[in-house]
Amino acid sequence: MRFTSKLVHSDRWFGVQHGALVKPVHPGVTYGYESTNELAAVFQGRQAGYTYGRQINPTVEALQRKVTAMENGLATVCFGTGMAAIGTAIVALLKAGDHVVTSQYLFGNTASLFQTFERHGIEVSFVDATEVAHVEKALRPNTKMVFTETIANPRTQIADLAGIGALCAKRSLLYVVDNTITTPFLFQPASVGAHLVINSLTKYIGGHGNALGGAITDLGSFDWERFDNILELYRLGNPAQWGINQIKKKGLRDFGASMAPDAAHRLSVGADTLALRMARCCESADRIAQFLAGHPAVDRVYFPGLADHPQHEQSKAWFKYHGAILSFELRADLDCFDLLDAMNLVVKATHLGDLRTLALPVAHTIFYEVGPERRAQMGISDHLIRMSVGIEDTDDLIEDIQQAFDKTLG
Repeated sequence: MRFTSKLVHSDRWFGVQHGALVKPVHPGVTYGYESTNELAAVFQGRQAGYTYGRQINPTVEALQRKVTAMENGLATVCFGTGMAAIGTAIVALLKAGDHVVTSQYLFGNTASLFQTFERHGIEVSFVDATEVAHVEKALRPNTKMVFTETIANPRTQIADLAGIGALCAKRSLLYVVDNTITTPFLFQPASVGAHLVINSLTKYIGGHGNALGGAITDLGSFDWERFDNILELYRLGNPAQWGINQIKKKGLRDFGASMAPDAAHRLSVGADTLALRMARCCESADRIAQFLAGHPAVDRVYFPGLADHPQHEQSKAWFKYHGAILSFELRADLDCFDLLDAMNLVVKATHLGDLRTLALPVAHTIFYEVGPERRAQMGISDHLIRMSVGIEDTDDLIEDIQQAFDKTLG
């Protein structure tokens, strides 16, 4: 069954009460049983069932099945946010003294989170992940994990996804890929040897800017028997399930970053139209990038669909489309605040992956806290604008951007 067909029918195939086509919101936190033996069997994993709302919920469970189907994975655990998913993966699977190699182009909040874990004794190396040689050079005897995003936000650098996958297979390292910017519609991390996939469901998968959520999907390809951080308590049953079970228990249960049932319902309904929305957003982003690349007020456009992008060929080879995120630098004599304020249809806002087109001045907002030195290292100038392209009519967006240029240029 193909992508969208699987999504729109997944709830009813797993059984929904009263003939409904979509799993309803189950707000209950407590689940009762007729016998104590049955309750104990559920707690011990000998019988399927529900224990407590922090760990499991029917509405969230339905969304987990849907995300697993999207990623063609083994199992998924959902969390309250995408950041909670990343943080919980680290908490559940790593310990003080372990080493992680990650991209120096990580989204600001993700980089900040890794720096927090450094203060708790986990060693982190930030490298240029667009070339696998940099990743390999950073490996140490205590390296346990390589973590990267598919397309970086905001400058759109693309990691050497296939090269890193081959390296991790060779060295028996856990390979974690954040698929948020590409989504499972544009890219399947399993195709490059990833073991765990992170998705911020708040972004394109939910798509409507009305619910927070994140997910970790185990693709079933990692040999957890060789991963010495799996606790003895969870080295039971099928070894393929050990990692996701520890994420559920030591991550979701103990850390408590649970997803609300109402959010799960909104995200699940939004996910059904992912392919339709993503195709529209990406096609518009391509046209807008071409328009900006030819505009005399723009110095540089960063978008994988442009032929001068350093990883343009990789983007063509790996992704169904080139994504819907782009950034561009204005001429040094122009003020990015003036340009953005002159836009009417484009919304001045943080966030990405919304139905609506959003834009912001990068250095002054989402990368403000990292400071000018770190921004310079990442190539983020004071004139850089990020745009997350939505589903509006492309001609309307281009006309809005052009009239904003006309006002700014006088």
